[in-house]
Amino acid sequence: MKAVILAAGYGTRLQRDVSSDSSGRFAHLVGVPKPLLPVGQCPLITRWILALSRSGTVDGIYVVTNAVYQAAFEEWAAQFPGVRVLSDRTRSNEERLGAVAGLQLAVKHFHIQDHVLVVGGDTLFKEDFSLAKVTEKVSQLQVRREDSCLVLSYQCRDEETQKYGILEVDDDLRVLCMKEKPRPSETESRRACPCFYVFSKRSLPLLDAFLEEKKGAPVEVKDAPGTFVSWLVLRKPVYVHEISGRFDVGNLQSYLECDLYFKEKLQDDKSYMI
Repeated sequence: MKAVILAAGYGTRLQRDVSSDSSGRFAHLVGVPKPLLPVGQCPLITRWILALSRSGTVDGIYVVTNAVYQAAFEEWAAQFPGVRVLSDRTRSNEERLGAVAGLQLAVKHFHIQDHVLVVGGDTLFKEDFSLAKVTEKVSQLQVRREDSCLVLSYQCRDEETQKYGILEVDDDLRVLCMKEKPRPSETESRRACPCFYVFSKRSLPLLDAFLEEKKGAPVEVKDAPGTFVSWLVLRKPVYVHEISGRFDVGNLQSYLECDLYFKEKLQDDKSYMI
């Protein structure tokens, strides 16, 4: 299995918050891409590299970024011989390809013909999350059907459904549909779906089909990877692995909460996410 970390975003909300802060406390964060933000004792993305490497989950790690942050990621990646960085060659948020196109770019550039673990570069999980458990679940699903895919879900509050993609599932935890930011009255489900997916190698050709079908659509349709999941569940079996929650670094406040947790509350740094 290969891992693709999506890190081509421009972090516009966070950078806007940092720039507008007059205290000067966050000046060191100006121009830092979200995956490279210090979280506890190391950059956010480093926590993924350490967990993926220590767990033996994958045999290749690819990071998709943009032309603006490419040098910063390459400098960071120099300490990890198994990590390869790919730029999507965009230079502004308006030019961005979108997460789904970024994934397709990595699959084609690195000639990936294996199952792919996809993770958002601004996302971390609570300590119950385990790559070993994810790998075990994928193996079980593959025995049943080789084209099975896996996503995560956690319970969100009623007022949060309009912030996330919400999964509806059957009794076997197979995804029936994903509703994008529905009102609480529009679904009984409270299963939020974070940016972490395991796509089977048999599902990868569908990236081309999805992007061809959506080529005239606004970039927002191709930017949210959940739109591909919504489309995929009608074509391949997609199942849920349940977790307790996540850290999603979007603005300055969410970053500070994440950083504080990893500085003061993380129980075991070495076994985190393994």
